[in-house]
Amino acid sequence: MTPGPVPTVSVVVPVRDDADALDVCLALLARQTVAPLEVVVVDNASADASAAVAHRWGAVVVREPRVGIPAAACAGYDAAKGDVVARLDADSRPDERWVQTVVERMSADPALDAMTGTGLFHDVPRGLRTATSLAYLGAYYVLGHLALGHVPLWGSCMAVRASAWEAVREHAEREDPEVHDDLDLAFRLGPGRRTRLVRTWRVGVSARSLRGRRQRRRRFDRALRTLRLNWAVSPPWERWRERLARRPAASGRARP
Repeated sequence: MTPGPVPTVSVVVPVRDDADALDVCLALLARQTVAPLEVVVVDNASADASAAVAHRWGAVVVREPRVGIPAAACAGYDAAKGDVVARLDADSRPDERWVQTVVERMSADPALDAMTGTGLFHDVPRGLRTATSLAYLGAYYVLGHLALGHVPLWGSCMAVRASAWEAVREHAEREDPEVHDDLDLAFRLGPGRRTRLVRTWRVGVSARSLRGRRQRRRRFDRALRTLRLNWAVSPPWERWRERLARRPAASGRARP
């Protein structure tokens, strides 16, 4: 495959009242081996110093008053100026090659529309980190793949070409805060676009969203809501039929 031009990368970080975690994330982004074109922090009606932290690190600050990750993430993607829009959460901890990996993968494969990575829970007991992370993300990727007919996206470590976002942005969910924005975007991209899971592209991430029965139930309910909304438009059997129908057109090239 002929490599494409080297893309510029915008990193989008939605945040709401998470200044301390954001400070760590932005410090790590400042140490990248390949600097992003910009870091776009979306202040989602924060009452703390999140916006001040973002300004201190030189980030572009976009204010989104509608509370909810879907609205905040979309506002960030809309504002991004790079050829590729990469996404982290405020509590994501990227290594120094995180942006470089995006550039290398997207440059090496011009037909790749989106990529997604893995994570390691840094705030669980050391002996349980790997097992807990594999169990959670493994289940997410396997079940998400079955539900979508292709690789899902994980918002704590993902990237999508700006051209792909422009093609689906009008259909992305923005108003409903009880939708998983990353899973919804993966649905919108559809089986016709190429999304790849890069297992070696990893971030540290907090397990706080999984602590407590209420938190786990909320995430589960959001997943079901996201599935119901998108399956009403395109049920899984139709998505898999489209995916399988496209395989011969790939001229033998493996698809994710």
